[in-house]
Amino acid sequence: MDHSGAETPSIAYKVFTFEDKKNTPESLCVSIPEVLDPQYGMYVWPCAVVLAQFLWTRREELRGKTLLELGAGVSLPGVVAARCGASVILSDNAETPQCLENCRRSCDANGLGHVTVLGLTWGEVSPDLVLLPKLDIILGSDVFYEPQDFEDILLTVAFLLRKNPSAQFWTTYQERSADWSIEVLLQRWGLTCVDVGLETFGADEAELAGSTLPGNKSILMMIITLKTES
Repeated sequence: MDHSGAETPSIAYKVFTFEDKKNTPESLCVSIPEVLDPQYGMYVWPCAVVLAQFLWTRREELRGKTLLELGAGVSLPGVVAARCGASVILSDNAETPQCLENCRRSCDANGLGHVTVLGLTWGEVSPDLVLLPKLDIILGSDVFYEPQDFEDILLTVAFLLRKNPSAQFWTTYQERSADWSIEVLLQRWGLTCVDVGLETFGADEAELAGSTLPGNKSILMMIITLKTES
């Protein structure tokens, strides 16, 4: 990911239009900058569109809520949440400034200069993590990508949920291997999850928000919360 000595990367803007398929004309159009460089990997991934669709369908619920997006990258879900009236904090790896810059670029492209961008590294209880304000919702799009990162992600999520017991972690992930599971890790960190069917929020389609995503990828969604004592 080292891009030292490189000039400004080539950027293309992808537009996503979320519409209300009921009997209202309400819609939301957002523009997301993608870095056209294979070393960056800063593209809109299928999981992001699905999570953004979920947020769009819950837009009334988001107004006035405080959200944190983990591993935001190009930040489509966080941008949609902010445009829907949520107070949003975008975060990505503190050691990858180019990712944080792309978060800021996405905000600028959508008139969201007030959105905070933070460097948060999964698995590290940093001062910035500790000093976060009260959270209502945590977002994660395709953060369960590399199995070696799963525990660090859930450590961070568990820390945040213990600090905010009524909060929820909304996450989408792509099914890449039947052998990958976070069930044991959820138990270890005192967490539980509920699957959310894509058909319940109009995301069981190959093309969402006027894009060609998620295509034929197998995308799943779940909501993770603190396990309560029965």
